[in-house]
Amino acid sequence: MLRLIGASGPIARTHIAQALGLSPATVTSLTRELLERGVVRVADHAPSRGGRPAVLLELVGGAATAFGVKIAPDHLVGVLVDLDADILERFEVRFDATKEDSVERLADVLESWIGSAASHGQLLGVGLGMPGVVDVGRGTVSSPLLGWQEVPLSNLLQARLGVPVVMDNDVNTLAVSERLYGRCREVENFITVTIGLGVGLGIVVGGDIYHGYGGGAGEFGHVSAVDDGPRCSCGKHGCLEAVVADPALVAQARTLGLITQRQGIRKLRALADSGDPKAREIFARSGAVLGRAVGGLVNILSPELVLISGEGIQGWMHIAEDFDRTLRDHIFPPLNAVAVEVDPWDDLKWAVGAAALVLRATFTPHDERQADNSIRALLLAEPGGVGVVA
Repeated sequence: MLRLIGASGPIARTHIAQALGLSPATVTSLTRELLERGVVRVADHAPSRGGRPAVLLELVGGAATAFGVKIAPDHLVGVLVDLDADILERFEVRFDATKEDSVERLADVLESWIGSAASHGQLLGVGLGMPGVVDVGRGTVSSPLLGWQEVPLSNLLQARLGVPVVMDNDVNTLAVSERLYGRCREVENFITVTIGLGVGLGIVVGGDIYHGYGGGAGEFGHVSAVDDGPRCSCGKHGCLEAVVADPALVAQARTLGLITQRQGIRKLRALADSGDPKAREIFARSGAVLGRAVGGLVNILSPELVLISGEGIQGWMHIAEDFDRTLRDHIFPPLNAVAVEVDPWDDLKWAVGAAALVLRATFTPHDERQADNSIRALLLAEPGGVGVVA
């Protein structure tokens, strides 16, 4: 019911009953309980066609908050959001994930952020998004980019912070955010592909994230793209990431003498923007390789929509044509109607996606993680208790 009100509100009780197959009496009883707890409120009355107008219900965005944090190799971006995913506060700090005390440092930063945001009311939990394989059941993360291997991050942070901590691969957090609050609220099957420092993939099937065994689904950047290709950060050769990610493009440009060892992707984009043919060719080749790989995904998953995002889309104007051509060349013809959209990149959006992991737990029936149960308990606690007060 919370999920329906959050996604479709303001909504009348009669429509809730119809959508969920519940009796009007049951809906009245349960919505009264949510109203008493301050989680739901009366928004307005629907226009009357004669008789008593219907009461419309909506979530109380300020009834509770959630923290979301994007963990990158060199910085942290955090946001505090309400139940509507509206940003209340934002934070950013430099961070070196490769240091031995990086987890302790992360806990220090989160503790200070949570303390400074305490005035906003009940905190339901902290969501973390990071590159790598995240086992959401065990609460562990392994990330070559961060230099972490089987780190039991969720339990370590929960013990330190005293609030539920949920985490996932950062591309999955983007997909969750799009599903709950963004472009894909009405889309049950879609994929999110990100390009930038790496290549990521979020898969939504039947309206929910597909994690695969041990959280390994979505390691799209490590599929084989070219034979005998460049060495990847994972140790293999010819991975998609080693060909189309920003570091791979920079390496190609340095080899060609287009940029110096001290220059990076910004300089390469600037050269392409100014019309340099070799710089443009680097981007074009990456677009062709990426398009072929995404075409394979479409053939396997048959999504309704493909979203492209990440910091790498800042050079999309030089990638798009070859990506589109190669994508369509490799899609099985009956699936060629799939829509492709480029999602504007914003570091804050990744952090909001991480917060959406917490918000999702308030709306989902799945008991996948103990932290999800703890978050729901906080939201629906008795008035005057540890949860939301009416």
